[in-house]
Amino acid sequence: MVLAKRWTLKKHFSGSPTNSDFELKTAELPPLKNGEVLLEALFLSVDPYMRIASRKLKEGDIMMGEQVARVVESKNSAFPKGTVVLAYLGWTTHSISDGKGLEKLPTDWPDSLPLSLALGTVGMPGLTAYFGLLDICGVKGGETVMVNAAAGAVGSVVGQIAKLKGCKVVGAAGSDEKIAYLKKIGFDVAFNYKTVESLEETLKKASPDGYDCYFDNVGGEFSNVVIPQMKTFGRIAICGAISTYNRTGLPPPGPPPEAVIYQQLRMEGFIVTRWQGDVRQKALKDLMTWTSEGKIQYHEHIIEGFDNMPSAFMGLLKGENLGKSLVKA
Repeated sequence: MVLAKRWTLKKHFSGSPTNSDFELKTAELPPLKNGEVLLEALFLSVDPYMRIASRKLKEGDIMMGEQVARVVESKNSAFPKGTVVLAYLGWTTHSISDGKGLEKLPTDWPDSLPLSLALGTVGMPGLTAYFGLLDICGVKGGETVMVNAAAGAVGSVVGQIAKLKGCKVVGAAGSDEKIAYLKKIGFDVAFNYKTVESLEETLKKASPDGYDCYFDNVGGEFSNVVIPQMKTFGRIAICGAISTYNRTGLPPPGPPPEAVIYQQLRMEGFIVTRWQGDVRQKALKDLMTWTSEGKIQYHEHIIEGFDNMPSAFMGLLKGENLGKSLVKA
């Protein structure tokens, strides 16, 4: 008999999530049928998108999310016992799967890289940085890139790929510890947006000629200050808007339309699942190679214990993490 622990949505969030919004349940899993596997979570991802995705859930549903899991029992020859997979199984310790939707780690995964990176730098956040910067923004050497939430799982990879491509990179984050980390991994300019006297003046000083590419993870008022400083024909990749996710009431006003029009800016929102097949595999290969060679550095914010999933999620939304936020089951 296998008991699965599951975090469910007890009630929909009103503003910032609280502990009372979640409920921990236990369910007994049935015996495996032919073609099925039993999975045990090793690492569970904590991501900002979960705040928005929760709106699609019914009360009582398992919270959504990706995990790295190991096959602990198998009646499916494609996934023998011991196989490590990626899957969107939600906040649960154990799951039964028929194999559909399971993704094996690359066969050439280096022993030097922890499995948890499949949820971070060599996973969805890394792919988001890769495609958002290279496809949406189309950066070229010599350009100037601005990225906010720059010490997070996506932003830190954006900055480092931009440096690999020969760009100048300016990053904003919310603590002095995060700023020190950004400088360590090669950002040309990094500043604490919470302590600067003027965001507008700080951005002008960092790049007096403006910005070719803006990789936006934050949205809201921050973006309204950045966008007028874009160069003509600047490109803006809208990845997230974490500053607005916990809002109640009307959304904040958008960017000044005259800047978008007269500077002829291109703004595009995107979700990384757009890229599949060979292009996705090439991107994963690039990320794995750059990381194993030390060209991309990473930092993981790992919280021990499945029971701490809600606190890890709430801490992420408050900006408590440096790098990728994970829970070790």
